[in-house]
Amino acid sequence: MRDAALVLGGAGFIGLLAQWAIPLGFTPIPLSLGTFAVLLTGAALGAGRGLASVGIYVLAGMAGMPWFAEHRSGWGFPSFGYLIGFILAATLVGALASRGGDRTVLKTIGLMVLGNLVIYAVGVPYLAANTGMDLSTAIEKGLTPFLLGDGLKIAAAAGLLPGAWALVRRVR
Repeated sequence: MRDAALVLGGAGFIGLLAQWAIPLGFTPIPLSLGTFAVLLTGAALGAGRGLASVGIYVLAGMAGMPWFAEHRSGWGFPSFGYLIGFILAATLVGALASRGGDRTVLKTIGLMVLGNLVIYAVGVPYLAANTGMDLSTAIEKGLTPFLLGDGLKIAAAAGLLPGAWALVRRVR
């Protein structure tokens, strides 16, 4: 029951924070807090529960729950590749965290940077394929404008991780 509560809570947390999105006129990718939520969830819950949380979030959104950024649901839209990357990133971040990669602020930032790179590694090529952009344009529209914000989200997630651990420990 505890694991189920944590997994469903993680999915809900991601779905809630993904709603905090700002559409950007120059790119089909919105600025959202989804990445922050995914990285924090993966680090706090570990690989298995992080994978399950993000998996439920993505599957529910694909099935019609409008909780992707900008109240989207379904699949096939330009930012869907980033959602696939979320699944891989939460799993990687959770695995590295459970192996001690989250024991210092710098290590935590490092593992979250790796998770963010995984999101880009899937999201940017998907953006290119979905929109017909060449890869350099997809990087210009789907990576470069987000670097500063993602850095801030990573720093915030790393700073909030001890509080997230405390919350995870409290769930019974």
